[in-house]
Amino acid sequence: MEDRVMTSSSNRSGSLMNLGGEVADLTGEVHHLPCCIKFSGPSDISHYFKPKPTGIVIEGMAVEKAYFRGRELLGATTPIPHGYSGFVVASEKDAKDDSCTWKARAKFTTAAFWNHDSLPSQNDTSFRSLHWLTVSDALHKPVTAEELAAAPV
Repeated sequence: MEDRVMTSSSNRSGSLMNLGGEVADLTGEVHHLPCCIKFSGPSDISHYFKPKPTGIVIEGMAVEKAYFRGRELLGATTPIPHGYSGFVVASEKDAKDDSCTWKARAKFTTAAFWNHDSLPSQNDTSFRSLHWLTVSDALHKPVTAEELAAAPV
């Protein structure tokens, strides 16, 4: 994996992604909740948010139960597709040249997706968004001469 990736924006200034260096491993600790929280700051989440197994398995996913602000949530943890990783990033602006560097703060290879009023399903938009990565790989994979020759006309 490259340590740095360059992207450009419409105003010709660039953004730099820095994935190098030591970062925290948040595997098993990343949760996508079905709500909007209007707070940005530290919180003792692990003290209050404690997922527990339910013993239910749906579509190959082990269902977990947790409570957030008194509301029951049902969810499942899924791996990020092979060849991909999730990152928690923070921006650092450079005043000299109007560029922005995104620095990786943490990395994760699994994420838990939660529903408020329904059991988790492979048809949930959160799970389907991860399926797109596999589909995209198949669509953009180079085709070899042998594969072309073997394909039916």
